[in-house]
Amino acid sequence: MDSTTTRCPGCGALVPTSDGPTHRYIGAAPGCWEVYGELLAEQYGPDGDPGTLRLGVDAYAAQHPGTPSPQATRSVAFHLTRLCLVLEHDREAALLPPSIGAVLDQNAPLPWLDPPTELGKITVHDIPQAGSHADRADAIARWAASVWHAWSPHHTTVRHWAGLVRGRTGIAGEG
Repeated sequence: MDSTTTRCPGCGALVPTSDGPTHRYIGAAPGCWEVYGELLAEQYGPDGDPGTLRLGVDAYAAQHPGTPSPQATRSVAFHLTRLCLVLEHDREAALLPPSIGAVLDQNAPLPWLDPPTELGKITVHDIPQAGSHADRADAIARWAASVWHAWSPHHTTVRHWAGLVRGRTGIAGEG
């Protein structure tokens, strides 16, 4: 690492040093936030897929948890619960209801989940190299699975939240 690069405090990737913008509670270096913005722009484009887009949003937010605050705590809970529903219960990311946040809010205050030391072996920086849109969708799915696996010390808590969400939002099925 030299003065032209910095390590992202979230995903740990080595990114270009930048004075650019970032998010107010997601813990990302500006250079990492920029790459994520580029991925979002692509996924919002005409060839983008809403499910892939949302899965990428969940992976990024969970991989960049920030520091304890009400907003960061809720964000981590929300995005990990979505990852659980998609990856363990085979729900379509694009079809998950926005009421997930409201259900989680009923359990306030949510506990801060201490992030694991490593937040996944795959990062947003691995996605642009994936080639075609189908290849990128597969890479985003692997990224989400990597992030979900990294949070395994908290799976019991998140599975509980997912159960509450399934019971209160009409997300059907036993999967």
